[in-house]
Amino acid sequence: MADVARLAGVSSQTVSRVSNGYAGVNEETRQQVLEAMKELGYRPNSAARALKRGEFRTIGVITFTLSTTGNVRTLEAIATSAAAEGYAVTLLPVAVPTTDEVRGAFSRLEELAVDAVIVIMEVHLLDAATVKLPPHVQVVVVDSDAGDHYTVVDTDQAGGTRTAVQHLLDLGHRTVWHLGGPEGSFAAQRRADAWRAALTEAGRTAPPLVRGDWSAESGYLAGRELAAREDCTAVFAANDQMALGLLRALHEGGRRVPEDVSVIGFDDIPEAGSFLPPLTTLHQDFAEVGRLCVQAVLRKMRPDGSEHGTTLVPTRLVLRQSTAPPPAER
Repeated sequence: MADVARLAGVSSQTVSRVSNGYAGVNEETRQQVLEAMKELGYRPNSAARALKRGEFRTIGVITFTLSTTGNVRTLEAIATSAAAEGYAVTLLPVAVPTTDEVRGAFSRLEELAVDAVIVIMEVHLLDAATVKLPPHVQVVVVDSDAGDHYTVVDTDQAGGTRTAVQHLLDLGHRTVWHLGGPEGSFAAQRRADAWRAALTEAGRTAPPLVRGDWSAESGYLAGRELAAREDCTAVFAANDQMALGLLRALHEGGRRVPEDVSVIGFDDIPEAGSFLPPLTTLHQDFAEVGRLCVQAVLRKMRPDGSEHGTTLVPTRLVLRQSTAPPPAER
C-alpha cells in the first residue's frame, strides 16, 4: 500500500479508501491510485481486511434444491443484490432437509467465514419446529412460515392466488380446478389454501385438488386426468412448468385452450409468453425478493438488528391468451 501511495503521490489512507470503495475521493485522484495499483500489481488482502474489520463481506446461502425456477431465480437475485452492496455469496446446497444436515451446513459456512446466512427453505421445517437454526447466526429465511421466530421474505403467495382465481371467476367460470405443487412445500400449501378459500368466499365448490411436483412432466400426467373431465373449464396451475405440461395434455385430449379450458400459471418465467397459447400467469418479482433478503440480512448484522416477522412481495397478473370466458358464456 505504501508503494502504491508513493507512485500515485497520495497518502496510504487515500489508497485504503480507494481500495475499500469509500466515497470522498475525487475522481482524478481515484484514477491515479487505480493506475498505480494496476502498474504495481497491488490487490487488497481480503483475509487481512477481514481480521481488521471483523467482517468477511460474504453472505452464505443454504438451499435444499436448485431444480425449481423459483429457487434459482431467487439465488440469482440474492447474488446480484449482494454484489451491488460489495458482498460475495457462498452457496451451500443441502441434499436432505433434516436437523443434522442443516446444522452441518451452518458449521461448514462458519468454517468458510461468512457474516450472515440466507436460507432458501421451501419445505415446511422452521414453522413445524423440525429444524432449529443456530441462535448466534444472523439469518434471513426465504419462502417459509416462520416469521414469528425469524426474519422472512417471501412472495405474497395467497394474494397472487386469489387474483388468479378471481380473474377466472370474473370471466364467467363456475369454479376453478387447481393443479397444485408437492406436499410439504410451503408455497404449494399457501397457494392451495388460498385457492380453496377464494372459491369458498365466492360461494363456489372447490373441485378435488390435483397434485404435481413442479415439473412439466407432472403437469402433463395430471393434465391427462383434467382433460378427460368435461366439467373442467378453468385450471389454476401452481407454477408455469406444470401449466406447460397441462397445455400439452389438454391439446392431446382434444380440449382447446382457451376456447374449452382456460389455464393460468404462477411465476411468469421468461418462456411463458412463448407457450402455445401464450400463458396468462402471476408475475413473481424475484429480483425484489433477493434485494429485500440482502437488505434484511445487512440490517440484522448491525448491533441493533434483531427484527423478526415476514415481508411479502406482491405479485402482478400478466394477461396473455390462455384465459377466456367458458364455452357457455361465449
